[in-house]
Amino acid sequence: MLFKFAFFALAAVAYAAPPSEPVPIISQSSDVHPDGSFQWKFEAGDGTKQDQQGVPKPVENGTAEVVQGAAAWSDPEGGKHELVYVADENGYQPQGSDIPVPPEIPAPIARALEWIAAHPQPENQE
Repeated sequence: MLFKFAFFALAAVAYAAPPSEPVPIISQSSDVHPDGSFQWKFEAGDGTKQDQQGVPKPVENGTAEVVQGAAAWSDPEGGKHELVYVADENGYQPQGSDIPVPPEIPAPIARALEWIAAHPQPENQE
């Protein structure tokens, strides 16, 4: 499932900016093992690259797959972009400079949250 998500995410990036002429694939490899682990990667003539590895991991209710990888591409203006990610039982966890970062919590709100955590509301005692 996570493999499909990563594949379709890359396909969406490729579809978003169709090239004016075909882009050659410089290298491509794929290896799937009987234990369920896999590795694949490719590089295109326009500098687009992606590699991904996945291994099955035993979890409480069966087996989950842990997938990690990286992608790099250039936008139409020539800007370089890189993304690394892990997808496991905790969800899809991308990291890269293009991912927005939320602003800091203002100090008065942080103090209020600390006070609330330190003074929980008592349960109704009837």
